[in-house]
Formats: sequence, C-alpha cells, structure tokens
Amino acid sequence: MTKLIPIEEDAVVVGYMFYCPGCNENHALYIRPSKVRSGATWDFNGDMEKPAFYPSLLTIIEQANKRFRVCHLYVRDGKLQFLTDCTHSLAGQLVEIPDQD
Repeated sequence: MTKLIPIEEDAVVVGYMFYCPGCNENHALYIRPSKVRSGATWDFNGDMEKPAFYPSLLTIIEQANKRFRVCHLYVRDGKLQFLTDCTHSLAGQLVEIPDQD
C-alpha cells in the first residue's frame, strides 16, 4: 500500500497523486523542476511513507449555479492539514493520507 501514486511523463516521475477524503477524489501535485501548463509546482521531501509538499495546495472547482468547492491544505509528515477555508466537512482538521492500492 502507498499514500502516493506517481505521475509519469516519458518514463520520468513528474508528480504524485493522493486521495483527498474531503473531496472524495485524487489531487495531483507536480514536483519541481517539472513544467506543467498551469505553472504550479511543489517541493517534495522524497518520503513516500511520510510525504511533505511545499507550499500549500489550493483547489477551487466551479460547480453548478456558480457555486465553488474549495479544498485548501498542507501535506506534512504523511498527513493532510485542511485549512479553514475548505468548503467540505474536513475543514480545519488534520487527517492521515489514506493508503491507495
């Protein structure tokens, strides 16, 4: 079991996905020095068991009726620290990153 799923391009790991229990879906973090269209990249501590990424991850998804879903978190020491501006039920909580198959 692992907390992170590698994202590869041309057989090179350029980022990782993890399951977000607040959003009930995977989030992706691209690691430096990768270049992605959005321009967003993170520093990664290299630890697959207790991963940490810097800086925070902010995901904003527009939903029906001009409503937005917000997920803002830090990934530190294998845990997700959800910030209080999240619009899901885990706002303000610290949880372990769930293992994935």
